[in-house]
Amino acid sequence: MSEQNGSLKDYFRRLFRHASWADDKIVAALRQADRVPEKPLTLLGHILTAEKIWLMRINRLDTKGMAPWSPQSLEECVALAKENAAGYGELLNRLDDSGLNAEVAYRNSTGTAFNTTVSDILTHVALHGSYHRGQISSYLRMEGLEPVNTDFIIFVRDKDV
Repeated sequence: MSEQNGSLKDYFRRLFRHASWADDKIVAALRQADRVPEKPLTLLGHILTAEKIWLMRINRLDTKGMAPWSPQSLEECVALAKENAAGYGELLNRLDDSGLNAEVAYRNSTGTAFNTTVSDILTHVALHGSYHRGQISSYLRMEGLEPVNTDFIIFVRDKDV
């Protein structure tokens, strides 16, 4: 069965490979800048911290006190992106369809309790990152830098992936 027509697990693997690819493209663009603009770096840090928080929630680890908007350096972002990619890879390797449909009980950053399925959380994480990567590209343009096209279709067309 091809990945495009494969299981839900294969679908999420592909989405998270896209997220990792897109984060790498953003990091490369920020490294090319004479100085790293504050707002794009803040947004990248937020994407990656939120990914980590959601991964911890899925793994039923305590996220109390974790701030989704904590400032980070570019190198801290690079390390966190690598950590997140490995963590989501491990998660998707061990989950089956019943695990993807399992509910996760957690409290959000304001302390409100929720129950959400793993598959809905994974979808949220992928879409959340795409939303903020679009913002990053807009801020790069405002800084006179080249915006980064991290659209999924560009990832699909990238023969190096």
